Amino acid sequence: MKVATAGDALRERFRILREKEFPWTAETTYLNNASIGPIPERTRRCLDAFNARRTAPYLLPDTDLQQILRDARAAAARLIHSDVTEIGLATNTSHGLSLAASALPIRKGDIVLVPDKEFPANVYPWLLLRDKGVDVEFAPSTPEGWPNEEYLLERLTDPRVRVLAISFVQFSNGYRADLNRLSEACREHNVFFVVDAIQGLGQCTLDVRETPIDILASGGQKWLLSPWGSGFVYVRQALLEVLDPVVCGWMAFEGTDDFTQLTDYQPKFHLDGRRFEMITLPFQDFMGMTESLTMLMELGLENIAAYTRLLKEPLLRLGDEGRFDITSPTDSSHESAIVCVAPRNLTGAFQRLNEANVVCSMREGSIRLSPHFYNTVEEMERVAGILAEG
Repeated sequence: MKVATAGDALRERFRILREKEFPWTAETTYLNNASIGPIPERTRRCLDAFNARRTAPYLLPDTDLQQILRDARAAAARLIHSDVTEIGLATNTSHGLSLAASALPIRKGDIVLVPDKEFPANVYPWLLLRDKGVDVEFAPSTPEGWPNEEYLLERLTDPRVRVLAISFVQFSNGYRADLNRLSEACREHNVFFVVDAIQGLGQCTLDVRETPIDILASGGQKWLLSPWGSGFVYVRQALLEVLDPVVCGWMAFEGTDDFTQLTDYQPKFHLDGRRFEMITLPFQDFMGMTESLTMLMELGLENIAAYTRLLKEPLLRLGDEGRFDITSPTDSSHESAIVCVAPRNLTGAFQRLNEANVVCSMREGSIRLSPHFYNTVEEMERVAGILAEG
């Protein structure tokens, strides 16, 4: 007789939610959250209800619209354990990273340190600073193609390094950075720590009270299972009053929430994250983000992280047998839900997966599989078998 475990209870809870919130998974094995996450049914209903009201704008008073934004800021703050005043809503990750590159006090001769395999969103805003005499240094990766944290730590001792910009989880191989270690070194050497968090939030836990970060940016459309056009930027409290946005929205200023006196201009930014928001924001998308984030937090990010690691076991087992190469980290300190596989015949294996209704991606010479909590071990065993065919 099999003894039920906590893991069994978790699998059953996720199975029930899969059938309720993602009914289409009965026909398709979706392993592409690192590209686009699906919208849960509860979030779709929320969006539909909003759009029904939007057809008759008198059904959406200003007070309701502003409450939508307040709720979204509060949900984002709970997700990363920040204060709500440290959150500014944004339509994508690039908004927050561009804010960091344009607003941080970086001067001619300073160095911005970036791993050399970063996603372009965390590269191009920094490269634009070269015209101002700022040096952008690409830190070489390890032989596996992962960020070389030892090299980064060594370079942080250089007093010219003013910014370390890195992804929480690397898009191409699933490497999860040791944010605690890097954060501590940045604090020690007075370096600004900027994190592109879009590939980590929703499948990894993060508490910015325990892991100080200066600026964090994330869109909601991947692991957070939220609509396109939703996301947020976190700015550490101590920086809020000293960083001014280079490009500003009209509601970034004090007094603009009183629509009866809009020409009583007060050229003073809000003292919280609203100073970085570009109004008008897509209200429906942020209502959807709040709904999806609430669901994720009800499930528990710790539970999701544990379960998605469990899902990788069939792949890791066949990788250990030499049936294909695993190109993602497998140690507990750097693994994530993303697992990348390099079969002997990459294109052939990718084609077989597509023919079997498995949705995934090819990135940087590997097949990238990115399961979420609604996937099953049985699906992953089937995928592992397809990949092992050669």
